[in-house]
Amino acid sequence: MTGTYIHMAAALAFVILLILAGGFFLKKRQNRFGLMSIVGYQSFGPKKGVAALKIGKEILILGVTQNEMRLLRVFKDGELELSETGDFHGKLKTFRSSRHFGIDSR
Repeated sequence: MTGTYIHMAAALAFVILLILAGGFFLKKRQNRFGLMSIVGYQSFGPKKGVAALKIGKEILILGVTQNEMRLLRVFKDGELELSETGDFHGKLKTFRSSRHFGIDSR
């Protein structure tokens, strides 16, 4: 009787592991071949903001609220240049060159 319970628990654990492994691999595959990626998001309060999504060769600017998402603008390929945000050292150099804090970069 106890052997039956152990066998049933082992089979259940195996099925749960198969479901988790399948979900993991499907998520990895979706991220690698996904057509949509989030370029940036700027929050303007609780559950309000503007999002930039890259879908294929277009960049969509969306207004996001608690109740809706509204398309604000679509940029075609080559119409908008996405610049990389500066690295930490570049930001630190800019901060150090600021004279507001009495720091001189000489």
